[in-house]
Amino acid sequence: MTKKQDQTASFMVRFNQRIFEENGESKLQWRGKISHVQDGEEKRFSDFNDALTFMQQKLGELTEEATKHQTSEEQESIIQKSFSMWKTIKEIGPKVIRDTLKDPKKQFTHLQDEIQDKISTFGEEFSEKVQIDQWRNASRSDFNKIQNQIESLSSEITKLAAKIDTIKTK
Repeated sequence: MTKKQDQTASFMVRFNQRIFEENGESKLQWRGKISHVQDGEEKRFSDFNDALTFMQQKLGELTEEATKHQTSEEQESIIQKSFSMWKTIKEIGPKVIRDTLKDPKKQFTHLQDEIQDKISTFGEEFSEKVQIDQWRNASRSDFNKIQNQIESLSSEITKLAAKIDTIKTK
Protein backbone atom coordinates (compact mmCIF):
# COMPACT_ATOMS: atom_id res chain seq x y z
CA MET A 1 0.00 0.00 0.00
CA THR A 2 1.41 3.38 -0.94
CA LYS A 3 1.35 6.13 1.64
CA LYS A 4 -0.48 9.25 0.60
CA GLN A 5 -0.04 12.66 2.19
CA ASP A 6 -3.76 12.86 2.98
CA GLN A 7 -3.39 9.66 5.07
CA THR A 8 -1.15 11.45 7.54
CA ALA A 9 -2.44 12.87 10.80
CA SER A 10 -0.18 14.99 12.98
CA PHE A 11 -1.07 16.50 16.31
CA MET A 12 0.55 19.19 18.41
CA VAL A 13 -0.15 19.14 22.13
CA ARG A 14 0.64 22.10 24.37
CA PHE A 15 0.40 22.12 28.14
CA ASN A 16 0.06 25.15 30.39
CA GLN A 17 0.58 24.99 34.13
CA ARG A 18 -1.64 27.07 36.37
CA ILE A 19 -0.67 27.50 40.02
CA PHE A 20 -3.23 29.21 42.25
CA GLU A 21 -4.36 29.62 45.84
CA GLU A 22 -7.65 28.18 47.00
CA ASN A 23 -8.76 28.32 50.64
CA GLY A 24 -5.20 29.18 51.65
CA GLU A 25 -3.81 26.11 49.89
CA SER A 26 -1.58 26.12 46.81
CA LYS A 27 -3.09 24.19 43.93
CA LEU A 28 -1.78 23.15 40.55
CA GLN A 29 -3.73 22.53 37.38
CA TRP A 30 -2.53 21.47 33.96
CA ARG A 31 -4.48 22.58 30.94
CA GLY A 32 -3.75 21.92 27.35
CA LYS A 33 -4.60 22.51 23.75
CA ILE A 34 -4.39 19.90 21.02
CA SER A 35 -4.23 20.87 17.36
CA HIS A 36 -4.75 18.71 14.31
CA VAL A 37 -1.98 19.96 12.03
CA GLN A 38 -3.58 19.09 8.70
CA ASP A 39 -6.90 20.93 9.17
CA GLY A 40 -5.96 23.32 11.99
CA GLU A 41 -8.84 22.27 14.25
CA GLU A 42 -8.07 22.72 17.95
CA LYS A 43 -9.52 21.59 21.23
CA ARG A 44 -8.73 22.83 24.72
CA PHE A 45 -8.71 20.34 27.57
CA SER A 46 -8.04 19.98 31.27
CA ASP A 47 -8.49 16.20 31.16
CA PHE A 48 -6.07 14.42 28.83
CA ASN A 49 -8.78 11.90 27.93
CA ASP A 50 -10.44 14.75 25.98
CA ALA A 51 -7.24 15.11 23.93
CA LEU A 52 -7.16 11.37 23.28
CA THR A 53 -10.81 11.46 22.21
CA PHE A 54 -10.01 14.30 19.81
CA MET A 55 -7.12 12.33 18.27
CA GLN A 56 -9.22 9.18 18.05
CA GLN A 57 -11.99 11.11 16.28
CA LYS A 58 -9.59 12.61 13.72
CA LEU A 59 -7.87 9.28 13.07
CA GLY A 60 -11.27 7.56 12.81
CA GLU A 61 -12.31 10.07 10.14
CA LEU A 62 -9.04 9.42 8.29
CA THR A 63 -9.58 5.65 8.46
CA GLU A 64 -13.17 5.98 7.25
CA GLU A 65 -12.08 8.11 4.32
CA ALA A 66 -9.24 5.73 3.42
CA THR A 67 -11.52 2.68 3.51
CA LYS A 68 -14.67 4.13 1.95
CA HIS A 69 -14.28 1.97 -1.18
CA GLN A 70 -13.94 -1.28 0.77
CA THR A 71 -16.67 -3.58 1.98
CA SER A 72 -18.20 -2.93 5.39
CA GLU A 73 -16.58 -6.13 6.70
CA GLU A 74 -13.13 -4.94 5.59
CA GLN A 75 -13.78 -1.52 7.10
CA GLU A 76 -14.83 -3.08 10.41
CA SER A 77 -11.71 -5.25 10.47
CA ILE A 78 -9.42 -2.27 9.86
CA ILE A 79 -11.16 -0.18 12.52
CA GLN A 80 -10.84 -3.00 15.05
CA LYS A 81 -7.12 -3.23 14.35
CA SER A 82 -6.76 0.51 14.91
CA PHE A 83 -8.28 0.15 18.38
CA SER A 84 -5.22 -1.80 19.53
CA MET A 85 -3.17 1.38 19.15
CA TRP A 86 -5.58 3.22 21.42
CA LYS A 87 -5.33 0.50 24.02
CA THR A 88 -1.57 1.03 24.10
CA ILE A 89 -1.94 4.81 24.29
CA LYS A 90 -4.45 4.46 27.12
CA GLU A 91 -2.10 2.21 29.08
CA ILE A 92 1.18 4.04 28.46
CA GLY A 93 0.31 7.63 27.54
CA PRO A 94 -0.79 8.92 30.96
CA LYS A 95 2.33 7.52 32.65
CA VAL A 96 4.65 9.13 30.09
CA ILE A 97 2.88 12.47 30.48
CA ARG A 98 2.81 12.21 34.28
CA ASP A 99 6.52 11.35 34.38
CA THR A 100 7.30 14.22 32.03
CA LEU A 101 5.35 16.69 34.13
CA LYS A 102 6.94 15.43 37.35
CA ASP A 103 10.50 15.58 36.09
CA PRO A 104 10.82 17.19 32.64
CA LYS A 105 14.62 17.21 32.80
CA LYS A 106 14.76 13.46 33.43
CA GLN A 107 12.30 12.70 30.62
CA PHE A 108 14.16 15.03 28.26
CA THR A 109 17.42 13.25 29.10
CA HIS A 110 15.67 9.92 28.60
CA LEU A 111 14.38 11.06 25.21
CA GLN A 112 17.83 12.31 24.21
CA ASP A 113 19.35 8.97 25.18
CA GLU A 114 16.78 7.09 23.13
CA ILE A 115 17.32 9.33 20.12
CA GLN A 116 21.10 8.93 20.43
CA ASP A 117 20.69 5.16 20.69
CA LYS A 118 18.44 5.16 17.62
CA ILE A 119 20.92 7.29 15.69
CA SER A 120 23.80 4.99 16.61
CA THR A 121 21.89 2.05 15.10
CA PHE A 122 22.01 3.77 11.73
CA GLY A 123 25.79 3.60 11.92
CA GLU A 124 27.61 4.49 8.77
CA GLU A 125 24.66 6.25 7.14
CA PHE A 126 25.10 9.28 9.36
CA SER A 127 28.86 9.18 9.58
CA GLU A 128 29.46 9.31 5.84
CA LYS A 129 30.67 12.70 4.70
CA VAL A 130 28.54 14.23 1.99
CA GLN A 131 30.61 15.81 -0.74
CA ILE A 132 29.73 19.40 -1.51
CA ASP A 133 28.93 18.63 -5.16
CA GLN A 134 26.13 16.33 -3.93
CA TRP A 135 24.29 19.24 -2.30
CA ARG A 136 21.20 20.65 -3.91
CA ASN A 137 18.23 22.69 -2.80
CA ALA A 138 15.58 20.73 -0.91
CA SER A 139 12.39 19.99 -2.81
CA ARG A 140 8.86 19.57 -1.43
CA SER A 141 9.25 15.80 -1.75
CA ASP A 142 12.45 16.03 0.32
CA PHE A 143 10.53 17.80 3.06
CA ASN A 144 7.74 15.21 2.85
CA LYS A 145 10.27 12.39 3.13
CA ILE A 146 11.88 14.04 6.14
CA GLN A 147 8.48 14.55 7.76
CA ASN A 148 7.60 10.89 7.22
CA GLN A 149 10.97 9.78 8.60
CA ILE A 150 10.51 11.97 11.67
CA GLU A 151 7.04 10.51 12.24
CA SER A 152 8.46 7.00 11.87
CA LEU A 153 11.32 7.78 14.24
CA SER A 154 8.90 9.29 16.73
CA SER A 155 6.78 6.16 16.60
CA GLU A 156 9.84 3.98 17.18
CA ILE A 157 10.90 6.16 20.11
CA THR A 158 7.44 5.85 21.64
CA LYS A 159 7.64 2.07 21.31
CA LEU A 160 11.09 2.04 22.90
CA ALA A 161 9.91 4.21 25.76
CA ALA A 162 7.00 1.83 26.34
CA LYS A 163 9.33 -1.15 26.42
CA ILE A 164 11.67 0.61 28.83
CA ASP A 165 8.77 1.57 31.10
CA THR A 166 7.55 -2.02 31.04
CA ILE A 167 11.00 -3.28 31.99
CA LYS A 168 11.29 -0.69 34.77
CA THR A 169 7.98 -1.78 36.31
CA LYS A 170 9.03 -5.45 36.43
